[in-house]
Amino acid sequence: MENKIQRAREKLIVALDVASTEEAVALTRQLAPYAGVFKVGMQLFYSAGPEVVRHIKEQGVKVFLDLKLHDIPNTVAQAAKALAGLGADIINVHAAGGTAMLQAAAQAVRERAATLGLPAPLVIAVTVLTSIDQRTFNQEMGLTGEIEDRVKAWALLTRDAGLDGVVASPRETSVIRQVCGEEFAIITPGIRPAWSVSGDQKRIMTPAQAISAGSTYLVVGRPITGTDNPAVAAQKILQEMAEVL
Repeated sequence: MENKIQRAREKLIVALDVASTEEAVALTRQLAPYAGVFKVGMQLFYSAGPEVVRHIKEQGVKVFLDLKLHDIPNTVAQAAKALAGLGADIINVHAAGGTAMLQAAAQAVRERAATLGLPAPLVIAVTVLTSIDQRTFNQEMGLTGEIEDRVKAWALLTRDAGLDGVVASPRETSVIRQVCGEEFAIITPGIRPAWSVSGDQKRIMTPAQAISAGSTYLVVGRPITGTDNPAVAAQKILQEMAEVL
């Protein structure tokens, strides 16, 4: 079981949804025994600045820089190039940006990492946000068809553009795994243990369900960081993940 717990730790990404470097580092120190990757999103990055990545990396963990780049190919390439220089281990863009944008981002990241002598970060594309339900997808966003079909199409686009994987809800994980293969990374937010509340997430699964469906990494925020004892919550999630590994 100890080996399975370690494997689970490598798959668990804790979302640092805080506004300061001090808060982020304190949480990282507390939770590093239970999670191998920590997510720096817009709130933390825009509040604390790029240096927060270095401070978190100094705790001996990996960083998922979740800024969801989406613009014309050259703009995204230049932004991705800058982010690659920070030492992040995972960087993401929006799949909706299209093939040229995806390829430009991946090329810029890999070239920058090689120039700096750093391991190339995973370049991941966001598909449909886990806060989007079918009604919102069709009626508010004006997109036809089923969410799963759009996620599948964007996952294939991402793979064919040469990226390393996608961000998608756990409900689409199994179909992505079927069409994109075992080596394709699937990062799944929308993870809610049975003992937590769903909040603004719509397309959710428990940690065990997501791992069983084929997720590579699970992103968990409030069910861990929003509790009175984040370390205990993280341990419970690790245990649940390990039982199905």
